[in-house]
Amino acid sequence: MHGAGTQFYAARRTLYDAVRFTPTKCLFFWSITLISPLKPLGIVAALHAEIAGLLDAMQARRVQRIGGRDYHCGVLAGRECVIVLARVGKVAAAATVVTLIHAFDVQAIVFTGVAGGIGPGVAVGDIVIGDVFMQHDMDASPLFPRYEIPLLAASRLASTAAMNDGMAACATAFLAHDMATDIAPDERAAFGLRMPQVHRGLIVSGDCFVSGATHANEILDALPDALCVEMEGGAVAQVCFEYGVPFTVVRTISDRADAHAATDFMHFVNAVASAYASGLLRRYLAGFTDAATASVASGAPVGRL
Repeated sequence: MHGAGTQFYAARRTLYDAVRFTPTKCLFFWSITLISPLKPLGIVAALHAEIAGLLDAMQARRVQRIGGRDYHCGVLAGRECVIVLARVGKVAAAATVVTLIHAFDVQAIVFTGVAGGIGPGVAVGDIVIGDVFMQHDMDASPLFPRYEIPLLAASRLASTAAMNDGMAACATAFLAHDMATDIAPDERAAFGLRMPQVHRGLIVSGDCFVSGATHANEILDALPDALCVEMEGGAVAQVCFEYGVPFTVVRTISDRADAHAATDFMHFVNAVASAYASGLLRRYLAGFTDAATASVASGAPVGRL
């Protein structure tokens, strides 16, 4: 990119450095970012079914392959987006998000997918929006305290608060108005989806599929405010924190991270989670130009345990 585009990004970066982590200036900066037609929104998932509906709806789609991944560039709900399948795990997620930042200069990241519920009251079919992230398998002790990310002096990283506010509003509206029509009655009955709820709080990540009550309870005993467990969010949070990129992560609860977690897992992803992701993100994208739905204060560290 040359000329005016280069000058725009240089000016934007100068402004960003000046207002970073200043809450009173966040919405002003985000409104400038949102009116720019030059920067797309990055949408990421770990499984193909979680983005299949979005890819089908994308207009003017073109594909760029980088690092073994297809980055789908096009228009969703009138907004330029880049949709990509990260694959499973923290390294895969980190590599994908870094590419979105460097190769596509995305203005923000939205990660969608499924998770295992471990917090009290977090049920199958509920939606969890991560306000804070930890890596439950991070342990560089005795050199650093358990869970602390080495050289960052933090174990918990916060996502972008106002993006989360917008996502929570869309999740509530989706469950109230769309879920009953988007999910077939027999599928709702099969998975016991009666009155799903929206939760916000701590999401914990690790490079293992938690599918046993003992393991889930160990994580919850150590991190009692954890709502759910998955395999990518903590890495997304760390990359976005280090690059100063706003982000939000939304998870559909597919199981209770117990011995039944693997039972009909892909059935749930195909029949339920895919519809959640499509419906929820279409609502979110439709309102994304409203500056009140997002802020620039991404990835703020919130300290240790």
